[in-house]
Amino acid sequence: MRLPVAAILSALALGACSTVEKLNPFGPSEPKVKPMELAAIQPSAELRSLWQAGVGSAGEFTFSPALVGGSVYAAARDGAIARFDDGRQVWRIAAGQPISGGVGSDGKWVVVGTSKGEVLAFDAATGRETWKARVSSEVLAAPAVADGLVIVRSGDSRIFGFDAVDGKRRWVYQRSTPTLSLRSNVGVVLAGKVTLAGFPGGKLVAIANNNGAAVWEVTVALPKGATELERVADITSSPVVSGSTVCAAAFQGRVACFDSNSGNTLWSRDMSSSAGLDVDGRYVYVADDKGAVHALDRNSGASVWKQDKLINRGLSRPLALGSQVVVADYQGVVHLLRRDDGAFAARANTDGSAVRAEPARFGAGLLVQTVKGGLYAFEPR
Repeated sequence: MRLPVAAILSALALGACSTVEKLNPFGPSEPKVKPMELAAIQPSAELRSLWQAGVGSAGEFTFSPALVGGSVYAAARDGAIARFDDGRQVWRIAAGQPISGGVGSDGKWVVVGTSKGEVLAFDAATGRETWKARVSSEVLAAPAVADGLVIVRSGDSRIFGFDAVDGKRRWVYQRSTPTLSLRSNVGVVLAGKVTLAGFPGGKLVAIANNNGAAVWEVTVALPKGATELERVADITSSPVVSGSTVCAAAFQGRVACFDSNSGNTLWSRDMSSSAGLDVDGRYVYVADDKGAVHALDRNSGASVWKQDKLINRGLSRPLALGSQVVVADYQGVVHLLRRDDGAFAARANTDGSAVRAEPARFGAGLLVQTVKGGLYAFEPR
């Protein structure tokens, strides 16, 4: 049974405070628990605005843009899809039906999904529709596109591989899932010849791109507890690959890093995260479910620093940018932290609405898409 997370929150709240409501792509953007007020900071850097644009509201869904070179492809709930080159709109089309997730693109095709399980592909140069396909249930995550393959995750945790040219299905991967799981917008990550996907029950699987077979499977977190709610330990954020290491986080579970070739565990530690993590050459950065940002040693998982001045602010996944780390919150505020100690370096505002989707690297900076449909490109200075 895949319950809206609002129902899970209500049940958990009987025993303790929780922030799982923010996992629900159909729930309110306002945190259920009073967010920590932002204190004034002494900036040591700047988040310079490069450009901003708009595509349309996400409604109660989560929309993430696709970035290819200097091009940004973004979509909105009402079916609008647009391409922006360095902030200038190149084309905008209407898909003809509501869209329910983010955009996938490799610069040649642009692909989106709907809540009715339809997959729609368009020519990236012109916006012309090229093909349609269907999966087994709603599409809440952005498709992944690379090497002539379109990977689509449906809401029932099936992974489909389609030919990018004509939309013919090549394979489908499916596995058994727990009785109770979270309804989330987590997608997949293409990593060379495999696709990485996290699943309910805390499993991370590498799927062969040529035939959809499992190459390896690892356990990020083991469900534990006396009730079904307590035993929810789903991976609701994207795994991150860095060199030969892949790291992932699970809600009510652990953060763990593995050898990306064999799946062997390098280290793990207890920490609940629904927003996810990022990795650079020194640290693993995690936004936990209370709203704290942690830096962990990449080789051992040992704690390096913790920034706890953003509690209950509905944080996005952290994004490592050189000597700094970026995280956004439920009010659309983008926070720049120093990599070495987690102190605030700079802050920038967007349109006041939540940044639900993961911030994305954009050249030397980053791009965020807000719930109201604002696209904001920044560069740390």
